[in-house]
Amino acid sequence: MATLQIENLWASVGRTEILRGVDLTVASGEVHGVMGPNGSGKSTLAAVLMGRPGFTVTAGSITLDGIDLTALSTFERARAGLFLALQHPIEVPGVALRDVLESAAVARGADPALVGAAMVTEATRIGFGESFLDRALNVDLSGGEKKRNETLQMGVLEPKIAVLDELDSGLDVDALRLVSRRVEEATSERSLGVLAITHFSRLFDELKPDFVHIFANGRIEASGGLELVEQVEAEGYGGWVDQRSETTVTFGGLSDDPFADPFA
Repeated sequence: MATLQIENLWASVGRTEILRGVDLTVASGEVHGVMGPNGSGKSTLAAVLMGRPGFTVTAGSITLDGIDLTALSTFERARAGLFLALQHPIEVPGVALRDVLESAAVARGADPALVGAAMVTEATRIGFGESFLDRALNVDLSGGEKKRNETLQMGVLEPKIAVLDELDSGLDVDALRLVSRRVEEATSERSLGVLAITHFSRLFDELKPDFVHIFANGRIEASGGLELVEQVEAEGYGGWVDQRSETTVTFGGLSDDPFADPFA
């Protein structure tokens, strides 16, 4: 039983305060859907959880099975069992996907010889062509293919908790069905805990959320079930957005490399 515990989390970029007291618990086998307007801080939450350079935690804590993640580097968080599917996966020329996954297996004490077969199995499950498996990471892939690639990596790495930052972005209906179904299956097959960030309820057609959270003003403003999704579709986010808030969160000015320090 794995548990990701986020308690009173505050974080900033430079002098701009973005996260303003986030409280959330994600346990094994649970799917938590996070919805909110643009600029509310959803992707910042994902970046802070994974330890993206340039984001500073100013208060609160992030723990995974009692391990304080805020004190760990990104690769140490991954080794502890946290996985992030990026909103905008980057291309890494010269670095093969297979090499990345084999190195990750070694880092967590698994047998790298098993990676190749696992890649083929995962590719088949999500309709991802085997010809992509020996390419450099994400190079010359479409946006949808990159999202399938992120899902394949999740399946091979078998994390405890997966943070999915707009996994549905760029996917057509068929691809979305395969990818979201694969994540849903992982919650039952090996008790994967999921934090799924999205703008659209279509992700939840196959990936069934146990909890839905409305994220606005840098924090969770409401929690419930699918009734919140229906409320958003009917009324939008206006009822939760603090019009007095001066912060609109963007990644403008940050490097395309999600782990480069923009202030270095």
